[in-house]
Amino acid sequence: MATLLETDAVLKRGLAALAKADPVMARLADEGIVPQLRKRPPGFEGLAWIVVGQQVSTASATAIWGRLRAILEPATPEAFLRLSDESLRTTGLSAGKVRTLRAVATEIVEGRLPLHELHSHPADEAHSLLTRVKGIGPWTADVYLLFCLGYPDAFPSGDLAVQEAARLAYGLEQRPDAKALNVLAERWRPWRGVAAKVLWAYYRAAKAREGAPT
Repeated sequence: MATLLETDAVLKRGLAALAKADPVMARLADEGIVPQLRKRPPGFEGLAWIVVGQQVSTASATAIWGRLRAILEPATPEAFLRLSDESLRTTGLSAGKVRTLRAVATEIVEGRLPLHELHSHPADEAHSLLTRVKGIGPWTADVYLLFCLGYPDAFPSGDLAVQEAARLAYGLEQRPDAKALNVLAERWRPWRGVAAKVLWAYYRAAKAREGAPT
């Protein structure tokens, strides 16, 4: 398996490879667009945080997560399954996210999702194991593989911020969809996850220049 994205040294190696392979990535680096390593702990807590953050603002996700952690102690799948739907809804979780997290917790407890062993699987296999769980789509799986396990080639092509950053950075007429972005991303292998981090950083910088919330 490829070296995991666990240290700044590995991140720098990926950034150097991207700059060599792609003039646009080199230009972004020259402009000072350098992402942070930013890792979250693996396991149920890390995956639950990602599910909570789907399709809501960072501020909303942080608030919901804070309320959930206040009643989820310890942050284990077993403890989550003991919580009632009513108590979970008081945190601000949608019914859909409650169902997804219950499915994740159940799959872990019953041994069908070996979450603590995913790091030993090839990326595609780990991705497949995650997306078998009802409610876990490709975006969630890719973000977990990238931010919690450090797979350097995990690439959330369905992420709207990454798509918009690609449009801006590459001067595209319209925002690429996931399929088009995957084609563009072929030049970044085996560092597509690092490229995603660069594009997220570029998106935040562009929004800051516009005076919009990031």
